[in-house]
Amino acid sequence: MNTQPSSEGPWTPSWTPLSPEQRRVLGVLIEKAKTTPAGYPLTVNGIVIGCNQKSNRDPLMNLQDDDVERVLEELRVLGAVVEAPESTRVAKFRHRGYEWLGVTKVEIAVMTELLLRGAQTLGDLRGRAARMEPIADMAALKPIVDGLVRRNLIVELTAPGRGQMVSHNLYQEGELRDLRAQYGGAVPRATASAEDLEGRLLRPGPSPGAPGVTDDVLARLSGEMAELRAEVARLREQVRDLESRLGASR
Repeated sequence: MNTQPSSEGPWTPSWTPLSPEQRRVLGVLIEKAKTTPAGYPLTVNGIVIGCNQKSNRDPLMNLQDDDVERVLEELRVLGAVVEAPESTRVAKFRHRGYEWLGVTKVEIAVMTELLLRGAQTLGDLRGRAARMEPIADMAALKPIVDGLVRRNLIVELTAPGRGQMVSHNLYQEGELRDLRAQYGGAVPRATASAEDLEGRLLRPGPSPGAPGVTDDVLARLSGEMAELRAEVARLREQVRDLESRLGASR
């Protein structure tokens, strides 16, 4: 099976919401195809190791062989994974992410980072996805994300702007509802310029009891809260990495 998109463009998508374990297995297969192609396709053991990595994963998992075997069968039924024809004594597996999601090479890199780590800022997303496909800067990332938002593959969790949080849209219904609630609910795309928004924040609001507390203010506060959450997540990751290194040196 091909591991690169067709020269004719994106495949016809057939994606559906996935469980956390399904997202992790699919994300690992795509990631390893791009970052360690010499070791791809992957055995069940290779997938287990990738799923349980302590770095570039959120949440951390502790999947076993039988867990991964079950998930692989579920993904195979959905059309997202196939057993590799080059399998001999040990079964190996390939993703069908390009076809299943209907995405290009750079789009699948963005989606993979979201599948592996969940909600994150656009700045973090660019840096992480760029290890798989070149994404020069935020200006290069923005149209990629906008295209995936239009196709309902990415959801915006906070208002556009500095520190905006986004995630994939492959969550199951309850997960997505909880995630939206965590970030203050669905945030519509802003149509005003940054200068307009700044001017509105400096003017009193229409309510005499709460001057200046407009939808724009709430959207700005939501974005700032998202930045704080992202910073806390980064600090937690650094602590986990430090603990892992200390444990390995003992």
